[in-house]
Amino acid sequence: MPKNVSLNVKCTKCNHSLMDYNKELNGKPSIFVNVKCGGKTGKLWLCSTYGCYDKDSDIPLVQGCDTEMYCPHCHELLNTNVDCKECDGKVIKFNIEIGGVVSICSKVGCESHYVMIENLEDTLRKFHATYGE
Repeated sequence: MPKNVSLNVKCTKCNHSLMDYNKELNGKPSIFVNVKCGGKTGKLWLCSTYGCYDKDSDIPLVQGCDTEMYCPHCHELLNTNVDCKECDGKVIKFNIEIGGVVSICSKVGCESHYVMIENLEDTLRKFHATYGE
């Protein structure tokens, strides 16, 4: 995947955009979700650049905490029942606007994430049109 690619993502439940154009991380719009960690509930902004692990939250995110993430629109839990390949956290999935899914680990500090393409030909065409040189 090219460097500095900012992925625009949507909720897997209601398909609303999760992009926050008013809160940038590393010069790109952030991904906004509601979060629970260590018994506290708050807001979480994730860096939308693939491979970036920067985040901002209005609650403390303790290393190793298993977070629950919720869509700010439909309030549905975004955590899945799928276990992370690197740790015992749960996988959280976001739909990529141009097609496919990006998955991240729910555990604070785990850097496991990956992109899955469902309709390869269509998604590659859209990806190239959006990010190609």
